[in-house]
Parts: sequence; C-alpha cells; structure tokens
Amino acid sequence: MVEQAPEARFELPIRVYIEDTDAGGIVFHAKYLHYMERARTEWVRSCGVGLRAGLADNISYVVQRLDIHYAVAARLDDELLVTAEPVAFGRVWMDFRQRVLRAADRKVLSDSNVRVACVALDTGRPRRLPENMQELLARNVQPIETINRTSQE
Repeated sequence: MVEQAPEARFELPIRVYIEDTDAGGIVFHAKYLHYMERARTEWVRSCGVGLRAGLADNISYVVQRLDIHYAVAARLDDELLVTAEPVAFGRVWMDFRQRVLRAADRKVLSDSNVRVACVALDTGRPRRLPENMQELLARNVQPIETINRTSQE
C-alpha cells in the first residue's frame, strides 16, 4: 500500500462563535459546510496552489456531491479541527473525505464525502482540472488501481 504525502493530512483549527450557533448554543448544521469549505481551500493554499489565479484563468470549483453524517453536535466555544483529505480525482472532479473533530478529545462530530467539480467560471460548464491541481492531487491520492489491487489481495 502506498502512503499519502504529509500534505494530504490537513487539519484546520476553528473556534465556534455565537454566530455559528442557534439559541441553544449548538452549531447550525449548514455551518459545518462552511468549515469544510475553508479546510479544503486552506489545504490547497498550503500546497502552493493559488485559487485567485484560477479565477483569472476562468476556473472555478463547485460542490457537486455531498454526503454528510452528523454524529455529535459542536457547541459554542468548542475548538474544532476540520480535516480535508483528497481521496480520488478524475478529469474534472476531486473527492475529499472531511471530518469535523472536537480538538480537546478528537471526537468525530461529523464525517463527510465531498465531490468538487472544476467548471468554467463564465459558463458553469465542466472543464479539465488545471495542471497544477492535477499534479497536487497525483502526489496526494493513491491510484484507484492500487486500492483495488490491495483490497483483492
């Protein structure tokens, strides 16, 4: 089995503020999506890929598919760790596994699979991932053939 490069294991620390919660101090479910978006963006930035340059090149990214399991509620003032781990990619998409953990005990609060598609900013139509993003993903994602071969052995 091939190990992932260290840059694939990304965690973003986030604190829960009053603006993130309902009247009872529990994080509103849609805020987890904001946290995950930030973690994916910061992972890409930490690897040296600038998203602003992509906008100038008519490139944008949109969430195409999302599967999320909410296990335990985050609460006001909690310190969280939000992960972003690329797990697969194709010509126009990339898949991430993302978790929101409570930092104090690393309890998993939510577990998600997110597919992000690359689109042309002006038309919204799918377009090939830019070369720098393909290279980044190739360094950080185990090839599907290797996964399939390993699981059959």
